Amino acid sequence: MTALNTVQDAPSDTASSRGPTSDSARFFRLFGWSILAITAAFLINNYLTYWQGLPGISPLIGGAANGSLPVLWSWLQLLIYIAFVLCGIAYVLKNSRTLREDSERISNINTFLIRAAFFAVLIVGLIDSAISFLRVEGLLAGVVGENLANELGKSRFRGAYVHMPLLAVSVIIAAFTRTMGFTWLALLVVAAELLIVIGRFVFSYEQAFLSDLVRFWYAALFLFASAYTLKEEGHVRVDVFYAGMSAKTKGYVNAVGSVILGMSLCVVILVIGMGGKQNIINSPILAYETSQAGFGLYVKYLMAGFIGVFAVSMMIQFVSYFLDAVADIRGEPGGRDHENHPVN
Repeated sequence: MTALNTVQDAPSDTASSRGPTSDSARFFRLFGWSILAITAAFLINNYLTYWQGLPGISPLIGGAANGSLPVLWSWLQLLIYIAFVLCGIAYVLKNSRTLREDSERISNINTFLIRAAFFAVLIVGLIDSAISFLRVEGLLAGVVGENLANELGKSRFRGAYVHMPLLAVSVIIAAFTRTMGFTWLALLVVAAELLIVIGRFVFSYEQAFLSDLVRFWYAALFLFASAYTLKEEGHVRVDVFYAGMSAKTKGYVNAVGSVILGMSLCVVILVIGMGGKQNIINSPILAYETSQAGFGLYVKYLMAGFIGVFAVSMMIQFVSYFLDAVADIRGEPGGRDHENHPVN
């Protein structure tokens, strides 16, 4: 599979080499970056509200506050949205990048985020499997000591002091690598499943953490690769009429579809999944939820987070796709050549 490049600087901001950006193009750029700004502010406020106990912005619109802090904090959280949107507007007004340049930059940012997520599930899966194996075989106390072994048997401890540092390390690794690694993740899923089969039928050995590892990597493979597949035009399209359309008409279809079908779906997932403390994404993460198997992996809460990663990465990629589609409508040079971008 073709590896995506790391985040690259866009061409020079000077307008002299490209000519002035029209007001209509700037409007669409403002729309795209505002969507990204609101998404980022939503995620930050979600953390502040449900992890740090701030009231959220619900009291400002007649909803219930989270916790007992004064409503002043709600206004400060609302200012986060305003500040992020203003930053997006300032970015657009500051430079004269084309729609395609912004589309590429946004896609590169998304590439970095997905690459970090890939390394996170790879490293966390391997380390957590090693800990679970040592626990189930009674070897963990001999390796790390009795006290630490007991602590590693608690999901909150393992999540906070093992998983979270590994997530930070994954972000650092992603900054210095280029590959997305989805082919390797697919291979690891097969290898883990093969290990289960060999252990079960050859050695009569089977443990819950092995099945958890397969599910962990399998879920990551499909949810994290969705945005990459969208970028590479790899999603299945009902191609009854689309193939015969002109580039401009295809641009209209892609632009409208990105907003009405794509971005709206991501909004629904984020609101339903993260709109409250007991919602399906927030609740497992806040509780460091694990599977019922006592010696399985302690990563069930991370798998709930996969849904959020999917929604955010698809939102970012739909914004990129939207800007590229508008560029097609406007007849700007540099459109997609589908034959030169195969998806393996």
